Amino acid sequence: VGGFDFAARPGLPAPEQAVLWSPLVNPAVVMLTRPPDFLDQVPIPESHAIGACRDSAEGSYIVARGGAQDPFEVLVLPGNRPGDPLAALVPLDADTPGRVEALIRYWRAGRGKPVPADKRMTAQQRRRLRLMMQAADGRSDGASYREIGTALFGRDRIASEPWKTSALRDMVIGLVEGATGLISGGYLQLLRHRRRS
Repeated sequence: VGGFDFAARPGLPAPEQAVLWSPLVNPAVVMLTRPPDFLDQVPIPESHAIGACRDSAEGSYIVARGGAQDPFEVLVLPGNRPGDPLAALVPLDADTPGRVEALIRYWRAGRGKPVPADKRMTAQQRRRLRLMMQAADGRSDGASYREIGTALFGRDRIASEPWKTSALRDMVIGLVEGATGLISGGYLQLLRHRRRS
């Protein structure tokens, strides 16, 4: 339409979209490059089922599954091709622990070993994120906080105490405000491990 490529395919549901991130934004992008000549020349594991591939100035982005539940995003740096002997490049920066964790998960998947869960978000944080997005959807459709609370927690639970002083009311408002922050760009922090100050 209009001769332009879309960043996403309009007819494909969001969970099925292949989203490609730069390693500047997402430390879990595994960067691969040619190993030094004195090391063994090991090609990328063939067990990786390649989904999406896109060339850019940074290199070739590949989405690889490798037997893991969640796909891995791989960036093969310029001058290399998938299938060539490759080594991982891990910058020594503030995100190094997250980059190493992603590399270990990718390496284990490529060898058919159990892949540990991505630790950037806990199960509780994932549940809250889902509630936040549902609350934001309701608010953008014109729902009141009480209507959102009823949809999220049920009519009986909302009716069990006065709404104006209810802890659930405060929770719903917090969910909407948190979602607004994520929608305004805060979602990028979800790609990084939380750092202790």
